[in-house]
Amino acid sequence: MFSSAQTTEQLLTQTRRHFPPFDKTEVEITPIEKGGSGRRFYRVRSTPEQSLILVKYNLDREENRHFVQIAEFLAEHHICAPRVYFHDAEEGLIWMEDLGGTDLWHYREESWPVRRALYESALEEVTVLHCLPISAADEIRKDFPQEFDAPLYQWEQHYFFEHCLGRYFQLAETERTRLAALPALREIAERLAALPRVLVHRDFQSQNIIIRDGDAHLIDFQGMRPGLSKYDIASLLYDPYVHLTEMERGELFDLYRGMRERSGVPLRSDDDEVIALCAMQRLMQALGAYGYLGLVKESSNFLEHIPSALYSLTSVVREIDGLEELHAVLSGLRPPQK
Repeated sequence: MFSSAQTTEQLLTQTRRHFPPFDKTEVEITPIEKGGSGRRFYRVRSTPEQSLILVKYNLDREENRHFVQIAEFLAEHHICAPRVYFHDAEEGLIWMEDLGGTDLWHYREESWPVRRALYESALEEVTVLHCLPISAADEIRKDFPQEFDAPLYQWEQHYFFEHCLGRYFQLAETERTRLAALPALREIAERLAALPRVLVHRDFQSQNIIIRDGDAHLIDFQGMRPGLSKYDIASLLYDPYVHLTEMERGELFDLYRGMRERSGVPLRSDDDEVIALCAMQRLMQALGAYGYLGLVKESSNFLEHIPSALYSLTSVVREIDGLEELHAVLSGLRPPQK
């Protein structure tokens, strides 16, 4: 096992081997804190103009291997994302374009007109992805993670019951089992799985959208797979990291609807209802992840986002038929005593 300093020196040596200009100047390599994917990110810089991002990923986690193929796919279809400069598959290393460190989340305190323009740019990029025919990804489709089917939606639900309600809120197992067995939850999974699928980002939220020169760029897209476009939109509109008002959500959904119409692939008439179901699924997945990462992986910062996500989930569930019992339980939850 190498020490942190030795690992950094090794990464710098490998960078200089593949990028000779970095061998002739003083180079700074800085770790970047980024999410809970198990990957490590570094900014390698010699001058402000000469900088790149180095990613060290876990070879055991299959979806991390897909990043490069998906990045090339996005570039082919003119969707803004970081360019990949070099990939060492044996070592699990990716050197890619440095888009800077300003994500959409950083603008959360700006006025709505400023934020609206940035959200519009993000929606334009994801609309291109959603409007691609599913056949466009045939060559790399075999490398995708599991697509959104009924078992995946049900897995998200159980992930929430286990790691959020159970591990974090310490709800009794008998109560969790009863709630997880509500017929409406299975029916929602089956209904969503039966709808036509497109390519989705799968983690389309403010911290995975980099803003450079006013334009949005997608990152952390290694989870891309066939699913529902509304899952991505719900991920953005019900983002636990950023508070959006109902008016703002409505404006953004109308923007997206218009983009889909202009692209020749309009939304279905029942999409207002479907997006609520997708929001429920997405928030359950996020809350399960926060509980797992915060308590199992001991990254306690994720626990800070549980109240916001739970508030949104409770509001969404209140409007879904057949989930009255779940809504009652969610409404009565209180943070565990420390």
